[in-house]
Amino acid sequence: MKESQPSAIYLKDYKVPPFLIDKTELTFDLDEATTVVTSRLHMRRNPLDGKSTAPLVLDGGEDVKLIGIAMDGYALPPEEYQLIDDKLIITATADTFILTCETLIEPQNNTRLEGLYRSSSMFCTQCEAEGFRHITYYLDRPDVMSIFTTTIIADESRYPVMLSNGNEIERGKTDEGKTVVVWHDPFPKPAYLFALVAGDLAVKNDIFTTQSKRDVKLQIFTESHNIDKVDYAMEALKRSMRWDEETYGREYDLDIFMIVAVDDFNMGAMENKGLNIFNSSCLLASPKTTTDDTFLRVEAIVAHEYFHNWSGNRVTCRDWFQLSLKEGFTVFRDQTFSADMHSATVKRVEDVSFLKTAQFAEDAGPMAHPVRPASFIEISNFYTLTIYEKGAEIVRMIHTLLGAELFRKGSDLYFERHDGQAVTCDDFVAAMQDASGIDLTLFKRWYSQAGTPIVSVTDEYFPAENRYTLTVKQETPATPGQPTKLPLHIPIRVGLLNEQGEEIQAQYNGEVANDVTLLLTESEQTFVFNNINSKPVPSLLRSFSAPVKLRYGYTTEQLLLLMSSDTDGFNRWSAAQQLAVNELTQLIEQASQGQALSIDSQLVTGFKALLEDESLDPAMVALILALPSQAYLSELADTIDPHAIKKARHFLKVTIANALSGHFAQAYLNNIITSEYQATAQDIARRSLKSIALSYWSESSDTKAQDAIYEQFTTADNMTDQSSALSIAVQSNHDKAAAMLHAFYEQWKDEPLVVNKWLMLSASQEGDDALSLVQSLMEHPSFDLKNPNKVRSVLGGFGQSISGFHKEDGSGYRFLADQIIVLNKRNPQLASRLCTPLTRWKKLKPDLSLKMKTELERIMAQDLSKDVYEVVSKSLA
Repeated sequence: MKESQPSAIYLKDYKVPPFLIDKTELTFDLDEATTVVTSRLHMRRNPLDGKSTAPLVLDGGEDVKLIGIAMDGYALPPEEYQLIDDKLIITATADTFILTCETLIEPQNNTRLEGLYRSSSMFCTQCEAEGFRHITYYLDRPDVMSIFTTTIIADESRYPVMLSNGNEIERGKTDEGKTVVVWHDPFPKPAYLFALVAGDLAVKNDIFTTQSKRDVKLQIFTESHNIDKVDYAMEALKRSMRWDEETYGREYDLDIFMIVAVDDFNMGAMENKGLNIFNSSCLLASPKTTTDDTFLRVEAIVAHEYFHNWSGNRVTCRDWFQLSLKEGFTVFRDQTFSADMHSATVKRVEDVSFLKTAQFAEDAGPMAHPVRPASFIEISNFYTLTIYEKGAEIVRMIHTLLGAELFRKGSDLYFERHDGQAVTCDDFVAAMQDASGIDLTLFKRWYSQAGTPIVSVTDEYFPAENRYTLTVKQETPATPGQPTKLPLHIPIRVGLLNEQGEEIQAQYNGEVANDVTLLLTESEQTFVFNNINSKPVPSLLRSFSAPVKLRYGYTTEQLLLLMSSDTDGFNRWSAAQQLAVNELTQLIEQASQGQALSIDSQLVTGFKALLEDESLDPAMVALILALPSQAYLSELADTIDPHAIKKARHFLKVTIANALSGHFAQAYLNNIITSEYQATAQDIARRSLKSIALSYWSESSDTKAQDAIYEQFTTADNMTDQSSALSIAVQSNHDKAAAMLHAFYEQWKDEPLVVNKWLMLSASQEGDDALSLVQSLMEHPSFDLKNPNKVRSVLGGFGQSISGFHKEDGSGYRFLADQIIVLNKRNPQLASRLCTPLTRWKKLKPDLSLKMKTELERIMAQDLSKDVYEVVSKSLA
């Protein structure tokens, strides 16, 4: 552990930059051993700062070597500048000047994958959030926006493709025969949006014609053996561009839009202006190597990064505390895009399921923070589900409060008012408020208050007056640094059903409607509905209109009614989930007490009705049939007993499977597709239902299911069916599971992204040898500790193995801690994210909790990066 620990940065301490950079001229002389970077920064004092004598302080990195520095052509001697803690400090400056800085870096040795680094044989960059300082000295902060011109010098025989932001404006040769390419981006941007790529790459070309009839050249670059896997991404890009024009009126602004696929990447993708860089796993797609889920993921991520061109690039965030300004807004945009492209209800269920499983857990853990944090130690740790997913929910609530028409007016005003600026979350809300005339003052608390609100609802029916009331209370639990919470502005969509499951026309606030939105703004409020002839069943929080935990005493009968009859598809799924949670809670308690498991499952009745109703959307049926996950049940538990949760889930699944074995077999057969694979919504829906039906059928006593699994695996003509069969075989302990895993690897060992699926499935196996198995995977030729995707595949898969990760002797925790300690030196961002499972130690049952805490303390005793230190220290606090 370091003697001097990293210190926090606080939002309250924000100050405008003392200097601005009007133009940034960069020259990269790329070489195999070293790269020389020359920057010419056209600088001036910031008139908003008011400190005419403030020194110039530029950010650098420990891996940047300063060769020389000059001001207006005058080479500064060492006594006229200082290098202190990776900062370059120049005391004497003019009000305007050109600073020339020459640095030397070694991209091939950059294992942290920030700044400029090598991935396979190509050079590439990742500069968000603070990676640019690992390239050269700069004012590396988002509120310093500059016009960039980038010159790349390289050996064209090795690097025929040389790319940067903007448009290519010049190409030539040096006296030594190297190729020179110059790129110019006319739009001011902060350094985190800078990008450079150089390599021997293949390209897919296309054209998009904008709504103003301007042709934009589209290019996707990959290594040559992957170029056949970018067609879907290209079509997704064109759909995204058209949707953004039609829905938000936003047209693309450069002559060219480029995407590059990179194998070694810490993130999913990066929205660099005009030159998006993608993790290969988020871009490449083909039926033989890609599952339905990944096709949809590729489409969503391509859309997300493209949408950033306006919500992130043209209008960016003033400081990193405002990160959700661009990420939350853009996630909302990509979610609504996907909903428009496919099933809105299915998309909403998938998004909320992820939110309730993962983001709610983050809200309840040691890293809980507001959507606009008050402080951080390492900004990379705050690319979190709270910033992205909860941030998107906040934007969605604004959309609910304003309605689609006024929300569009608000977004138009936001983009027009702040184009070319670095702004705050308050600026976004102000634009929405000014355009709509709706007061959002109280609503802004969502940005500054951490935690998941609990909304408790009670009801009462007054038959003499035909009146029905809902009394709603809100409470947000204490979170680190915020012991006291204030009431939030919460929109709650409500519908009322009668005993036959029919919607009631309710009179509320003098209007009659099937569906109303209640505005909860106080700690407790009562809402009155009139002209109600019998006590209704409330359909609460429709479409999950706010990111809250709902508490209402639904009976089993009411849940079955909602599950079968509610016109709100989301609440049909939610009712099934709640019914499953109720039954699993009983079983988990039995398992924790060492009792024999027993239950009279009402899910059988509900699932039977679903499987027999052929009018329902197969994708929706598949979602409803899915039991709450191990992770979600853990999030709900006061004390987590992972082995009891696993045992309870398996018992309930087997119970349902045996009761409805014939129904699942028929659903499987009914949804077999004999035509050629297509990633259409209809076919994806049928494959999803077929897969979950087979998963249940495999847990029944019907041995024909085992034959069906093996036949699907061996005859599948697409990755969705093949990997689904393999996953079911592994989970159900199929007697041929080991042979199928081996055959899968042998078939796909030359496809790295498919091998990652194999690594994850192999690492997720249960059994007494689960830990030794994952240890052997770390030595497998297909594993590479330098590649984040492979690390996440193996260690992510291992985290799903209850018998492996949660071994009673704590060896699973010790193994993960060992990997974190190693990666802390190599790739701090990746290491800090791997800490997440260990941060849950306080909720685990006592014997496991102590063992997990011991491993956190062992990590804490190391010489830690800021990334890992922040997560571990907060977890132990």
